[in-house]
Amino acid sequence: MAFYSEEEKTEDYLFKIVLIGDSAVGKSNLLARFARDEFYPNSKSTIGVEFQTQKMDINGKEIKAQIWDTAGQERFRAVTSAYYRGAVGALLVYDISRRQTFESIGRWLNELHTHSDMNVVTILVGNKSDLKDAREVSTAEGKSLAEAQGLFFMETSALDSSNVVAAFQTVVKEIYHILSRKVMISQELKKQDPTWAGNGKTVVLQGDGNQETDVEPKKGWCCSS
Repeated sequence: MAFYSEEEKTEDYLFKIVLIGDSAVGKSNLLARFARDEFYPNSKSTIGVEFQTQKMDINGKEIKAQIWDTAGQERFRAVTSAYYRGAVGALLVYDISRRQTFESIGRWLNELHTHSDMNVVTILVGNKSDLKDAREVSTAEGKSLAEAQGLFFMETSALDSSNVVAAFQTVVKEIYHILSRKVMISQELKKQDPTWAGNGKTVVLQGDGNQETDVEPKKGWCCSS
C-alpha cells in the first residue's frame, strides 16, 4: 500500500500497469521501447517477472508508472492473481498479423476483471502495425471491439516506435485524471462537512488486494490514431 501526502513537495504518484495478451504479440518489446527506447528483433519469451518503472510528468506532477510484463506465463495460461493485484491500468495487446491473438482478447479481459478491479483503465493495443502486408486484423475491427468493451484503442509498432509512448501515456493520464477528480471531490466534501472522515491529506494511490484504488466506471472510452 502506498500513501502520499498532498503537502509533500516531492509528490510521487506510483501507478501499477500490467501488460497482458497472448505470447509473442510484442509485450516485452513495447515495454523495452517505452522504458529504454530499445527493440530486440530476436527476443525470446520473457522468463521471470519483469517490471520497469518509468517517470512521466503530467500537469507538473511526477508520475511513476510501474509496468509489469507477464514473464511468459501466458504460454501456460498461468498468469496469477498476484500479477494483477494493485493494478490500476492495463495494456491489452494483440498482434495485427495474427488473428488468433485478437480472438483471445475476450479471455484476457475476463481474466483481468476476475483478478483486478473491474474499472482498471485499459487500452486495447494492436501491435506490429509495421507488418502492413501481413495484416489479418483491420484497424476498424480493433476500434469496434474497443468501443464495445469501453476501452481506449491504438495501433502501435515497437519496431518503428509509432504510438508506443502515446499508448502508455493514454493510460497513465486517464488514471491521473480520475485520481485528481477523486481528490477534488474529497476536498469539497471536507469543506462542506469538516467532520467528514477524509482529512484531505492522504490519498491512496496504489491499493492492495482490496483495491482501494478503484476508478470510475467506463463510459464508452475509445480513442484511436
